[in-house]
Amino acid sequence: MKKNQILAFDFGASSGRAMLSRIEDGKMVIEEIHRFSNDPVLVNGHLYWDVLRLFHEIKQGISKATNAGGFDSIGIDTWGVDYGLLDKDGQLIGNPYNYRDIRTDGMQEEFYKLMPREELYAETGIQQVDLNTVYQLMAAVKYRPQDLAQAETLLLMPDLFAYFLTGAKRIEYTNASTTGLLDPHTKDWNEKVLAKLGLKKELFGEIIKPGEVYGNLLPEICEELHCDSVPVIAVATHDTASAVASVPTQEKDYAYISCGTWSLFGTVNDEPILTEQSRQIGFTHEGASDGKIRYLKNIMGLWLIQQSRQEWKRQGLDVSFDEMENAAKGAEPFKCFVDPDAKDFVAPGNMPKRVQEFCKRTGQYVPQNMGEILRCIYQSLAFKYRYATEMLETLIGHELPVIHMIGGGIKDQLLCSMAADYCKKTVMAGPVEATVTGNAAVQFMASGDFKDLSHARAVIKESFPIKTYEPDLSLDLNAHFEEFKKYIGK
Repeated sequence: MKKNQILAFDFGASSGRAMLSRIEDGKMVIEEIHRFSNDPVLVNGHLYWDVLRLFHEIKQGISKATNAGGFDSIGIDTWGVDYGLLDKDGQLIGNPYNYRDIRTDGMQEEFYKLMPREELYAETGIQQVDLNTVYQLMAAVKYRPQDLAQAETLLLMPDLFAYFLTGAKRIEYTNASTTGLLDPHTKDWNEKVLAKLGLKKELFGEIIKPGEVYGNLLPEICEELHCDSVPVIAVATHDTASAVASVPTQEKDYAYISCGTWSLFGTVNDEPILTEQSRQIGFTHEGASDGKIRYLKNIMGLWLIQQSRQEWKRQGLDVSFDEMENAAKGAEPFKCFVDPDAKDFVAPGNMPKRVQEFCKRTGQYVPQNMGEILRCIYQSLAFKYRYATEMLETLIGHELPVIHMIGGGIKDQLLCSMAADYCKKTVMAGPVEATVTGNAAVQFMASGDFKDLSHARAVIKESFPIKTYEPDLSLDLNAHFEEFKKYIGK
């Protein structure tokens, strides 16, 4: 019996949720039915994902969705790069590591002894940062070779959850593209890179496209949860790819910022740009839901603000995000800057202190209170958007007049407004629930409810609020921008 609604699971770095979506009167409707925390676990000096707890939460979501009228399909999106290993019996070998784990420290340099960084970028087009799967596997080769010797299959996180549900060992394209192991031309595993690691292509699952089916729910899952054996759809399983699928535009050329803990800034191209300039600037090539390439730069986003709030809460000061915005607005601007992507800010911890230490280390004014610290973060992040905009337009050879900001971060109206002013671009903000919306859209395309991505985006535009921020062109920020650029890479 057709239920006329689908079930989307969206896993973020700190929480996850299950959402039901349906089409009513030509519009998409989404409804949260289950939310849960995603708490990495530190054990013996290493950081892991609590994968079995997360799978339990998937089961909880399926049960609640069944009781809410049922569903026709399931789609799962998660973060990229992290993986689980299965042995010859299909059993999981240990808990998957968290991408913030310290074991990748120094692994870039280890890998570059096997293949120069310039060659790796030419082969894969991936921004070279410690968390990439290629460096995680370098760490496994160095520190845990016994795990690789025992492994028969490697699956990325959404594919691992799909395997638990269906028994199918497949890897979806958009998440595979984050690994630093994929050829951006052929969209298949790059055997030259795998050979440098001493790994065979057979370790990695078959790559499938967004909209294809992993398989149907296993009988034992259906019996346990009293649900129908519906298909598990390989949506755009990388969360940013799902988010970008929801961008409400019919234009071919557009810029986007998927805004949350990270700010993923980029556009969508037909072909890769594998130049040395692109590598040095740090642009990466990841898969899009329509098979194209998301050409983007990872920028540390609201992480700095989120971690600052957590630190102030630990100190007994429980401030809301609205109160933090107002404190930033009330502080004098342009007194100091940080590079949001500096290594100082990668790990969780006392972010206000780290902001102060960065400013002191770089010879700047040291912010003294909450408002000054937040103002420093906000203006630095907005100027990093401008820097990325200028670099992107240089690399693609033309201007992008509109920036689409999507995701939960757009609730921060100060950030959206500053992005418009600092980048001197029209900013269109929405939808807020971008990742779930894109996840659901691919499922509706798979079912035939949407003809294609253009049709999905047209419906999304009519279904969810989109707010426009126009830049204040009277502001002259050039001198401040030049000052900010002095601290990039410091």
